[in-house]
Amino acid sequence: MKQTITISRQIFILAMLALPAGLFAQPSAAQEGIAIPAPAMEVPTAQETTAILAGGCFWGVQGVFQHVEGVTNAVSGYSGGEAGTAHYETVTSGTTGHAEAVKVTYDPAKITYGKLLQVFFSVAHDPTQLNRQGPDVGTQYRTAIFPVDEAQAAAAKTYIDQLNKARVFEAAIVTKIEPGQAFYPAEDYHQDYLTLNPTQPYIVYNDLPKIENLKRLFPDLYREKPVLVSEAGLAN
Repeated sequence: MKQTITISRQIFILAMLALPAGLFAQPSAAQEGIAIPAPAMEVPTAQETTAILAGGCFWGVQGVFQHVEGVTNAVSGYSGGEAGTAHYETVTSGTTGHAEAVKVTYDPAKITYGKLLQVFFSVAHDPTQLNRQGPDVGTQYRTAIFPVDEAQAAAAKTYIDQLNKARVFEAAIVTKIEPGQAFYPAEDYHQDYLTLNPTQPYIVYNDLPKIENLKRLFPDLYREKPVLVSEAGLAN
């Protein structure tokens, strides 16, 4: 299958390769992660369920949740648009309504929806950046939550209000809550990308620090061996 990446990512990779050896490995301030309070509202459920989250490039978001204990699968894909435009080359135009998203399947006996949101806001991305994350710019890289039911929507809104009121970030959270949106898995070459490409400059600079932040801020949730799509399967 043809493997393509956006021009912004290509430029970023080339720029990082032009730097002195090892310099591109230094994380930016936005990648340091931040300790935030747990959500005051939870979503009780007794069976395996899913959360759909968007926070910029899905490579890093998927990679983070693949290292979270209780997650049984994390699939990169697209949400917010129609089925006919859920293709990487089309989504990167920024005109489809889609965001690069990750469908996280989890065991509620081991982790809660609220805890997933806590990881999402503190480690997986910067929720104060509007229509961008790092070098990636456009609505397809927006921060968004696609709740699968009203309970998730209410919990997400309550948590955003809680974090904004507590002023845990220097700027307001701009994460959108977009209910009623389908999820479409991304192409095979995007799945498990962080694990399969750990030395690529984009991954080293933008995404590997997120894994370290997960380990540092959530040691009780961190799992060394990631759960991979190639092992769990897209159907989960």
